[in-house]
Amino acid sequence: MGLDLTVLALDWDRLERTPAAGRQELLAEAACPQGPDPDGAPEVGWVFPASPKVPWCGRYEFHSTTGSYAPHFWAGEGWDAARGFADPALRDALDGFLLPLVRDEDDMPGAGLLPSDGTAWGMRLLLVGPPVRVAGLAAHWARAQPLLEGLRTEYGRHAARPGGSIADFDAFTVLLREWAVVVDEAARRGWGLLGLPV
Repeated sequence: MGLDLTVLALDWDRLERTPAAGRQELLAEAACPQGPDPDGAPEVGWVFPASPKVPWCGRYEFHSTTGSYAPHFWAGEGWDAARGFADPALRDALDGFLLPLVRDEDDMPGAGLLPSDGTAWGMRLLLVGPPVRVAGLAAHWARAQPLLEGLRTEYGRHAARPGGSIADFDAFTVLLREWAVVVDEAARRGWGLLGLPV
């Protein structure tokens, strides 16, 4: 079984006011309010609240990925292959939007967000985006979105992976637009984002 991704939008002030020792339990409740169900299909799109026990949190499950983290990884790989051929304005905007969402970062914000013994899922968070960072992601998307179609031909030449989870430009843009839905909703609320490996 591979790595999964569940994204939570949260009222960051409420999260930070929650004692660190209790955050894991709240996040686990928000990510899987009925407990993990390997056979159950998650509700796709936004669910607000994520759980009645965490009313200041919403949960997003991607339509295009069946919960797997792999398409997000391959979208990053596709962008790496195509970015050198992109218009510089698109390259700057998409670097600022996509890379913080799908790449490990040495300086990821959120140190101390969870106890240092790791998360309830046995690994660290996949995404940490306080509200100010989410607002920046939304601004990058606003610049990238109108330029995106100009990448179609070069993406097809340099980054298409027929048969892969991000097979072509259309699959790439479907995932990007889903991330835009995630980011725009969190930014509209003034909330932050967390990516959990569940």
